[in-house]
Amino acid sequence: MDDYTAWIGREEVRRDVLTQSLLARWCATLDRATPADQTAPQGLHWCLCTPDAATAALGPDGHPRRDESPRSLLPPLTLERRMWAAGAVEFLAPIRAGAEIERRTRVLSITEKQGATGPLVFAELAHETFADAALAVRETQTLVYRDAPPPGSPPGPPPLGEGRFDDAGWDAVYRLVPGTPLLQRYSALTFNSHRIHYDQPYATGVEGYRGLVVHGPLIATLLLDLARRTLGSEYALAQFSFRAVSPAVAGEPLHLALKQEDGALVLAAHAADGRQVMAAKGTAGL
Repeated sequence: MDDYTAWIGREEVRRDVLTQSLLARWCATLDRATPADQTAPQGLHWCLCTPDAATAALGPDGHPRRDESPRSLLPPLTLERRMWAAGAVEFLAPIRAGAEIERRTRVLSITEKQGATGPLVFAELAHETFADAALAVRETQTLVYRDAPPPGSPPGPPPLGEGRFDDAGWDAVYRLVPGTPLLQRYSALTFNSHRIHYDQPYATGVEGYRGLVVHGPLIATLLLDLARRTLGSEYALAQFSFRAVSPAVAGEPLHLALKQEDGALVLAAHAADGRQVMAAKGTAGL
């Protein structure tokens, strides 16, 4: 096993400003009106303090290259496929247009594991997002790295089957088809050049997906927006955690669902045939 001791505890600080134009583009991307009081919808913080590596510094997958230097927040891993595996977010205070933003990131852990399809490396990051010097969002992010599938492997996720998503038992269900314009806009908002979201030959021929992959945080954002519409509050959740279960493919129906259970909110995203894409939970109100 590799020794990642030198990377544990590394920190990075980035600064930004939440502009009215970013807020407007975010809301346009989600086909919704901009809040009258210029409050940022929950999830917009993922568009702030984004990595700004030069194009020449990007790796083959479109992510910034990692190296052995002290400037590299994460180590240079040989595993080719990267995904946002999970996140846990605390919303502590609203962020409004015009706020000066600072995000502090620290590497909590880097762990090697053996999965059913081969070796995995999990990187856990802690983020604190401040708006006008007040802590607004506290978050733990889990990334997973794994090998590309061997030649001849069937593409993932499996083709849609004959099953159907069952909406019984859910308090609210919303269906949409995330198309390539939505993926392109979200990539632009988050300055995310990961090629699985826009380069179909790369996504299918190199990383072995069945099509373009819908961003994990985009699906999480859509679940946050479902909570907003269902609960009738712009800042509907105080806590929100999510876990990616299976990739979602652009151009295929996605069912977002929410229900109240034992005093908490259970949220989920499913493909049209019932395959679960994301599991999430939350608590209401700030």
